[in-house]
Amino acid sequence: MTSGQSSIDSGHDAADGLVDYLNASPSPFHACATSGGLLEAAGFRKVAETDAWPTESGRYYLVRGGTLVAWSTEHSADATTPFRIVGAHTDSPNFRIKPNPDHGRLGFAQLGVEPYGGLIVNSWLDRDLGLSGRVAVRENGSATTRLLQIDEPLLRISRLAIHLDRSAAEGESLNRQFQLAPHWGLGEVPSFAHFLAERLAVEPQDVLGWDVMTHDVQPAARTGLNGEFVAGARMDNLATSYAGTRALIAAVDAAPSAPTTQVLVLFDHEEIGSMTERGAFSVLLPTVLERIVTGLGGGREEFHRALAGTVIASGDMAHATHPNYADRHEPDHQIALNGGPVLKVNTNGRYATDSVGAASFKLACEQAGVPMQSFVMRSDLPCGSTVGPMTSALTGATTVDFGAPTLSMHSVRELVGAADQGMYAAALAAFLSPA
Repeated sequence: MTSGQSSIDSGHDAADGLVDYLNASPSPFHACATSGGLLEAAGFRKVAETDAWPTESGRYYLVRGGTLVAWSTEHSADATTPFRIVGAHTDSPNFRIKPNPDHGRLGFAQLGVEPYGGLIVNSWLDRDLGLSGRVAVRENGSATTRLLQIDEPLLRISRLAIHLDRSAAEGESLNRQFQLAPHWGLGEVPSFAHFLAERLAVEPQDVLGWDVMTHDVQPAARTGLNGEFVAGARMDNLATSYAGTRALIAAVDAAPSAPTTQVLVLFDHEEIGSMTERGAFSVLLPTVLERIVTGLGGGREEFHRALAGTVIASGDMAHATHPNYADRHEPDHQIALNGGPVLKVNTNGRYATDSVGAASFKLACEQAGVPMQSFVMRSDLPCGSTVGPMTSALTGATTVDFGAPTLSMHSVRELVGAADQGMYAAALAAFLSPA
């Protein structure tokens, strides 16, 4: 175990740390707040995009909605110093509350919801659901946002009894408009806007809008006969967001063999294509990188020189080989839980990995003293994608895609290996601070 890994795990096992992180982060906005709290405890200072950029060497981070960018210039030699960047995303599939959600039928009070991302719909049935996100409210004549986290069993989408649909035993086919509205009361209930106003202690007319979503209120937990698993919601991709946050903290305390500017970026909206002002397809990351260079005294020439030497590690969870569906996996690339970080390769560009990027990640795993696995999709099945190809195209930087082994990806409750979490963070810390 390297000093970087022990720094990450000391006093708080990485798997237990992930449990705490998941439970504190039911929405992308909360994930940014949770990572921000960890970063501030490690000496990072929050900056606003509208402020003048810091010019002194140090540790900084900013938040734009559900996206966070953090960086350290403590190991930067000058404005041409290349970046080492770890990327991930904060959003996960769920249900989002519609703007006019209040309706009901047969005495049930219900809410209108819209599916977000590629969720496994049936996994959300018969679950106790809370509400989380952010709410825009009027305050002193201006709009501001408040975080909302209600870990109470407020909503439920009840499935139809098998006696009324014998095909339900083989799995339901559900209409997303009519059969997924959760119920949260009987008879007369407050409007959703009035409910939010009460919870936030504001007047109903001061609730101006919301980005509110459902989450399963069952907490994440260590599971298995010997606690060898972690089960919980939003592993994809908060497990990487947590590992990346811990890795950046460990990396800035280490001494790389060559100058490097260390960066962590946690994007929102990956699950819906990233084409937003804070998604990976936006100019947010290139803009922040250029402002870091100008803060170090450089200009456009120095910025492009820095990018030419930059390497990006794009982290998203990887499919572990499922014991009940082994035939759905590429037979010569089996992925084991608790088997170490996973290099992800796709020759059609769904992952950004090439041989140069793969070498940088393999060296990081060797430096961290952890094993590395390699994943490719079966050639006759479609492959998912990540923020990697987008950030690679926008920056022109060498990029590698990687992940940690996962089962039940996009379910309301996913599964990872407990031992993988320390190895994951250690590999990322080594990548950010290469020996």
